[in-house]
Amino acid sequence: MDYLERFDPYTYLLILHPDESVNGKIMQQKKAFAEKNECPSCVYSKPHITLIKFFQATTMESLLVRRICYYAQSVSSFNIRINGFGSFPSHTIYIKVQTKNEIIQLVKNLRELQLPLKFDKGHKPHFITEPHITIARKLLPWQYEKGWLEWSHLDFSASFMTNDMVLLKRKDERSKYQIVANFPFEGKRQTIQQTFMF
Repeated sequence: MDYLERFDPYTYLLILHPDESVNGKIMQQKKAFAEKNECPSCVYSKPHITLIKFFQATTMESLLVRRICYYAQSVSSFNIRINGFGSFPSHTIYIKVQTKNEIIQLVKNLRELQLPLKFDKGHKPHFITEPHITIARKLLPWQYEKGWLEWSHLDFSASFMTNDMVLLKRKDERSKYQIVANFPFEGKRQTIQQTFMF
């Protein structure tokens, strides 16, 4: 990575992810949707719940990792229940998350950490307000209508323990996300300071 590239913004995602068993069940839904609705792109992304999406230069990465790691030590593992399908008309179909309060509180706490998430005025961070697991996104109108006609009537439920958060990044839309760091939940009692000395 050259000097100038270090100051170019990357897209970062901080996510929760299902365990291997639930991941497999969700991937079956994504593959079925892809085949029935001519949407191969929906199988490229792994199942996850986005907590924060933001743009930032890689120069801030080590600071981000340290602060998120410190916070994750105070978080305890918790169970996530998913049930049924929802949609964002007319472009996205997703699995609904029932365990919203715990995730929304997690996002609220992350917001209060005052993480360096803003690259510039044109790149504001997005904190998730409606936790979900995407089946397919950026659908064409006919794909959405055809897919939602079927998936709105399907039953799907599962639960899994979430034991960590994962930070991902990619350079642009053509790139695959890479894992930056994994943050295990350790459940230690501590006071999360508003100002960090590192």
